[in-house]
Order: sequence, then C-alpha cells, then structure tokens
Amino acid sequence: MSPQLKLIALDPDDLAVISAQVQDARVQPSDIIWRQGEKRLVIGMNRLDWEQTLAGETEPRRLIAALRFDRVLACKSRNIDLAEPDTLLDLVGIEFHPGEEPGGSAVLLFSHGGALRLDVECLECELTDLGPDDLGAGDPGTVPEEDI
Repeated sequence: MSPQLKLIALDPDDLAVISAQVQDARVQPSDIIWRQGEKRLVIGMNRLDWEQTLAGETEPRRLIAALRFDRVLACKSRNIDLAEPDTLLDLVGIEFHPGEEPGGSAVLLFSHGGALRLDVECLECELTDLGPDDLGAGDPGTVPEEDI
C-alpha cells in the first residue's frame, strides 16, 4: 500500500500536480462544503490511487480524500444540482486562471459540463488522503458482494 498523500498548491504548477491526482475522482454534491465566513471550500472525494495504478497493480484502488481551498472570496457553480445531494460527479481536472495578482480563479471541471469556480485572494489548496475506500473500487452506492 502506498503512503497517504498530502500535497499543497501555492501556484498554478503545484495545482497542476493536484489536478492530476484528483482526475477521475468521484464527488457527491453533499460532500462539497462552502464555508463562506471562513473563506474556505472543502470537497470530500473518492479518488483513484494513481501511484498504485501506474505501478502496474492489477486492481485499481480508490482512496477517500479531502480537497481544501482557502482564501476563497466567492464560489459559483454550473450544472451541479445541489438539490440532488447523492448524484455522482466525475472530476475531470482543476485549472487556474490568474486575475489581479496574487489572486485569480480556480475552476474545477466535472464531466457533463459541471463546474465550480472559486475566486481566490491567492492560491492555497491542499489535497489530503484520509485512507482507503474500505467498500472497494466498485461504483459508489453499490453494496459489496461479500458479507460485512
């Protein structure tokens, strides 16, 4: 088992590394938490363990992870239905669009045209693995075939 990952992004190049790690992560709208008073957005996700996959392991493994953005001034969404909290969103990647230095917008892109745009004072992002997905790499919402 690979060690748990903890990455911090303070510039667009760092964010590109985090974006690669969260590619194909599964997110539910109920796991997107906007803490406006704290200027923070936290997203719980089920991400693919890319290190294990690229090392040639035969079974893909998923990890429970948290993605956090600090110094967020505004959070806007497109094509994400917050009224359907259990809908699965597939994260395609994260882009950074510079604005007035040192700020800009971090854009989280989801399949089927969904997006979150975070206007930030400056880029402060952290990805932390919380542990393995003990329910397995199957589709979220399905029950494993073995007895628990």
